[in-house]
Amino acid sequence: MSLPSSSRFVAAVALVSALTWLPACGQPPEKEMHEAQGALDAARAAGAQRYAPEEYGAAADALKKSQDAVTARDYRQALNFALDSRERAQNAVKDAMNRKAAVRSDAERTMADATTALRAAHASLDRAHALHVPARDLAGPTETIAAAEASLQKARTALEQHDELTALDEISGIVGRLQSATNEIDGLTRRRH
Repeated sequence: MSLPSSSRFVAAVALVSALTWLPACGQPPEKEMHEAQGALDAARAAGAQRYAPEEYGAAADALKKSQDAVTARDYRQALNFALDSRERAQNAVKDAMNRKAAVRSDAERTMADATTALRAAHASLDRAHALHVPARDLAGPTETIAAAEASLQKARTALEQHDELTALDEISGIVGRLQSATNEIDGLTRRRH
């Protein structure tokens, strides 16, 4: 039984389409892997390694699994991993930006508190000097104040360089140390009255 010519034409087009489609399924998902790598590079540039390390690590791991799946010629799995990597890298960028903003806010607030505590410590130190408290008695608090000033300057520099984590680490605990130094100076000053 012979097919009419229009039916043969449709069958031929379907066969050619199927044959063209088959090699496409058997190809590595290069476009998706490049997109995933680009998203991972963007995440790295956004500081995700420091500010969103878990999501960044998951994105990098998924891209590695995609590359391993290509090596194993499991292109469907490679595609899934590439898409997962891209999505995780994009999430890492968002997470990093949010975390960075929160850390910056914390650092700025702590720096303001530290600046206030530093002024109070200097005022107490000035009163102690005016009352002739011996320098040897003031050595410890004076050293604490000097260290706090240095830490505060390093924190300011780190913030100017958009290194919020370093800034926050640098001034961590500084307010408490300055308050302790101020209390010690005030105690020495009261004894001189």
